Amino acid sequence: MGSRSPSLAVWKFASCDGCQLTVLDCEDELLTLADQMHIAVFAEASSAVVAGPYDVSLVEGSITTPADERRIAEIRSQSKVLVAIGACATAGGIQALRNFADVAEFSSVVYARPDYIQTLATSTPASAHVPVDYELRGCPIDRRQLLDTLAALLVGRKPRLPAATVCTECKRAGVTCVTVAEGIACLGPVTHAGCGALCPRHHRGCYGCFGPMATPNMGAMIPLLRRDGLSARDVDQVFDTYNVTQFEAERGPQ
Repeated sequence: MGSRSPSLAVWKFASCDGCQLTVLDCEDELLTLADQMHIAVFAEASSAVVAGPYDVSLVEGSITTPADERRIAEIRSQSKVLVAIGACATAGGIQALRNFADVAEFSSVVYARPDYIQTLATSTPASAHVPVDYELRGCPIDRRQLLDTLAALLVGRKPRLPAATVCTECKRAGVTCVTVAEGIACLGPVTHAGCGALCPRHHRGCYGCFGPMATPNMGAMIPLLRRDGLSARDVDQVFDTYNVTQFEAERGPQ
């Protein structure tokens, strides 16, 4: 990135701010990072705004309004590397449930003057609008992945982003399979790795916050969930969360 101190910008779209809070939760590591990178934009941490271009932009949140569409295009044009962080920015987030309903009808029921509301019919990831260089999945993102990604970009190395499943992380960490040992419904076999198998480590089934792996075997997964006590409605609900659009695409027509 050159001899000058590289610049980092953090941007928010439709989201809960949880992934930006993960950045702040890095604490000591964030202070070290601040010595290596110039934080040009980060509204969650400072009101200071430095004009671009930027070496690295982190984008949290989904694109839900016409203004969002224009702003993500501008950010992309000002960013050497753009990293989408979190389920909202990589999959549209839980708000993408709107994609399967009539947003105009929602607006007419909720707002006294729906004609004042400017919104898109869908909630979509950044990659649906601009080229994205890297994606950090999760709701929220994993701080270790974030730090490794930023450290890699600082030294010109490609970030190490796993393409395996949560089950792989369990095996590597010696975590007993909660499905085999305890009959707990778990989405680990079809969920993208990166969380460090956080939930299975605490005797809880994975709930898919990192989204589906590249080639999930949904045909085999769903009968396992039914075997472990989930009703057909429960199965629908367990997939209709943070990465609903990605999981629905993998499930196909029901």
